[in-house]
Amino acid sequence: MGESELVLDNLSVEDALRLLGAGNPVPGGSADWRATLKQAGATPGDAAPVKPPPRQTQPPAREHEPAPEARNAPAVDPMRKRGAFEPPRAQPQSTAAPTGAPPNGLVVGNSSRELFGAQQQPQYGTLDEIARAVSSCTKCALHKGARNAVPGEGSPNAALMCVGEAPGATEDETGRPFVGQAGQLLTKILAAIDLKREDVFIGNVLKHRPPGNRNPLPDEVRACSPYLIRQIELIRPKVILALGTFAAQTLLETKLTIGKLRGQVHRYYGVPLIVTYHPAALLRNPSWKRPTWEDVQLARRILDDTIARG
Repeated sequence: MGESELVLDNLSVEDALRLLGAGNPVPGGSADWRATLKQAGATPGDAAPVKPPPRQTQPPAREHEPAPEARNAPAVDPMRKRGAFEPPRAQPQSTAAPTGAPPNGLVVGNSSRELFGAQQQPQYGTLDEIARAVSSCTKCALHKGARNAVPGEGSPNAALMCVGEAPGATEDETGRPFVGQAGQLLTKILAAIDLKREDVFIGNVLKHRPPGNRNPLPDEVRACSPYLIRQIELIRPKVILALGTFAAQTLLETKLTIGKLRGQVHRYYGVPLIVTYHPAALLRNPSWKRPTWEDVQLARRILDDTIARG
């Protein structure tokens, strides 16, 4: 308007003049509203007092403020790192799997006969004899690049037998199965269902490390499988836990994916067999820890039921 600021809001000129005490003409005043304001005592920049907003009974919510239950939640332990295995919080903290009969899966072999006979493989009488045979085995080319054979280890009277795919770098150096990062995770998985490592037997389909940790080849599986089969036959576990695709497919003689083999109770020559993910896969994909927890709960439940029946 060419003048100093004057806040009129939504008032008309007459109402504004009235509020400022200039509603009645000042004697000798001018009809010009600007002059009238000056004669009434208003100066440029004066404005009607602004009425403060009503007091809020509740403080405004702050952006990104956590909900009350979130504020009271325990802090996340900074020591939890990739590779730890803990039962999911949503699951009951017990070793018993959910009730209900799981579906039956594949059936391999007949529980009334041995896994293989003397005509197919020399009859090793003990696990130590198998270990000595594995250490000098030349049935496939894997022994040429391996530093140590890894026959397996654990209790000869184990109720649970864990079967993996093949030794890794740390296993090749030490001659022991599942002692690397994946092996440490397996120990924690077993502890989650109240089992100690020394109480189970742990082995692999292959007894020598494939170069570069590549997948086993069919001829390597055929060469090494008899050692594993004889170990199962001598130990006679009550439950077998197959860790990963190759262990599951080898024992169950199938090409089905692990996703289609999980959640069922298979039978390997009469022995209940449960399939789950390999611990190394859990290190790459932590989202598989929950289904793995469900699988090992099932294995523990079958194990307890079998022991209870005698």
